[in-house]
Amino acid sequence: MKKKALWTLLSLLLIMIITISGCSGDEKANSDDQKDASDDTEQTNDDNEDSDDGKKTFVFGRGADSVQLDPSKVTDGESIYVTNQIYDTLVRYEEESTEVRPALATEWDTSDDGLTWTFTLREGVKFHDGTDFTAEDVVFNFERWASSAENIYYGYMFGATEDNLSGIIDKVEATGDYEVQITLSEPNAPFLSTLAMPPFGIASPDAIEKYGEDYFKNPVGTGPFVFKEWIVDDSITLTKNEEYFGEVAKVDEVIFRTIPDNGARFMELQAGSIDAMNGLNPQDIDTAESDENLQVIRRPSMNVSYMAMNTDKEGPMSNKLVRQAVNLAIDKDKLMTLFEGIGKPAKNPLPPSIWGYNDEIEDYGYDIEEAKRLLAEAGYGDGFEVSLYTMSNPRPYLPQPKVTAQAIQQMLSEVNIKVNIVENDWDTHLTKTENGEHDMAFLGWTGDNGDPDNFLYVLLDKDNAKKGSAGNIAFYKNDEVHDLLKSAQTEMDQAKRTDYYMQAQEIIKEDAPWFPIAHTTPPIAASADVVDYLPHPTGSEPFNFLDIKE
Repeated sequence: MKKKALWTLLSLLLIMIITISGCSGDEKANSDDQKDASDDTEQTNDDNEDSDDGKKTFVFGRGADSVQLDPSKVTDGESIYVTNQIYDTLVRYEEESTEVRPALATEWDTSDDGLTWTFTLREGVKFHDGTDFTAEDVVFNFERWASSAENIYYGYMFGATEDNLSGIIDKVEATGDYEVQITLSEPNAPFLSTLAMPPFGIASPDAIEKYGEDYFKNPVGTGPFVFKEWIVDDSITLTKNEEYFGEVAKVDEVIFRTIPDNGARFMELQAGSIDAMNGLNPQDIDTAESDENLQVIRRPSMNVSYMAMNTDKEGPMSNKLVRQAVNLAIDKDKLMTLFEGIGKPAKNPLPPSIWGYNDEIEDYGYDIEEAKRLLAEAGYGDGFEVSLYTMSNPRPYLPQPKVTAQAIQQMLSEVNIKVNIVENDWDTHLTKTENGEHDMAFLGWTGDNGDPDNFLYVLLDKDNAKKGSAGNIAFYKNDEVHDLLKSAQTEMDQAKRTDYYMQAQEIIKEDAPWFPIAHTTPPIAASADVVDYLPHPTGSEPFNFLDIKE
């Protein structure tokens, strides 16, 4: 990270004034516990304390802090960004695609019926706490994921329910010191790609036992970086894993800094106090591109932003005609001006970059009179009052959430729908929407594995409409959609799977549980000295490949 002493100091003083005056939001419920997150960890590296000792530090600025650092228990991108550095999965994605490559497993095969998967594991790997990685550790992690509904992604991806926490995974066995066999109850087409997702990072059993309930703030994996310190709502510091089995990082230290305001974050980048940032205001892209000291890197689009309507809550949103009217009453073309060139209008839950996308579907369009007619037919001709929950911080798929909420508020007032905007910090927003407190709510999704199942099943299947851990925050439950999505999971022929997904999208469009907003190519702004930064379509990338020029 470049140091520009006097200018940096003056800039930071200005930024502190802006941030203090402009930021609001409640502290996380567990802040007091997490502020001492580094006190009881043994992963320390005092050599990195001095930034002038010749070591390279990469500082990444972002709009919100992580929720926690146990990847099996989170769905938010800010948490995954960090855990993607600390943990390895059995398999990983290629650097620029969702093609699967070896990681902790060096090879694998599956039985003819698709039910039994055998993985040969990499030998000589150690966890960051010095313990050896073996097949028993893989078994331990799978058993842990299947032990509680808190391990959210396991439920999302493997169909676990309260009555069957194991889901489709019948058993996981160590068939040798470095061989694991996983037996499924039914074929699962995206299974291998799912295992590459960051939530399935293999954690140290010794560390989990040692830290107990505090493991979420003392993560121990086998990945390219080692956890050092977490100062809640400020920064997370990681150090290079010198013993990494893969490509050892070129930078010695990574610091994730939380800077909620987009403009303040960009000023810090310009001042040289951070090396890269996400959440760049669309209107600042030209400024960054014209600055010879900066660069703009575009992430491939594999995401969707949406406004979910709570179909399970008593009131107007439970009525399909009302939801259709809401879709008709919002001018999506006007909303796109808020994205300033980085967004394209969405009409489906899937982005066009994912196979199985149904391009034959026609969007609702903008039709105030038809919206009024549908509202009258539904019995709401005189209008009604509704809440719209939004996050306060920018997201890659929704760069200006509050302004977008205000625009929708104004548009819906034209059909006598009074929108009360409820703004919360990121962690609180996730908690409240997962519990179904909202009438309408903004959220979005960046694909984890390049499979349609990861969007449609996770976000819109009835299995995931569970209060407290809902991926489906519309709480949309359609048996026909469920049957199509489950059939697609067990069908190994991609052409047949595509047909199932095409049908499901038609039904979802008719039922209108969402107002789909946009698909974006999120910009990452970085110092011109940062090289080999390859943004991954899944929304986060390991930092061991990038470098900073001397």
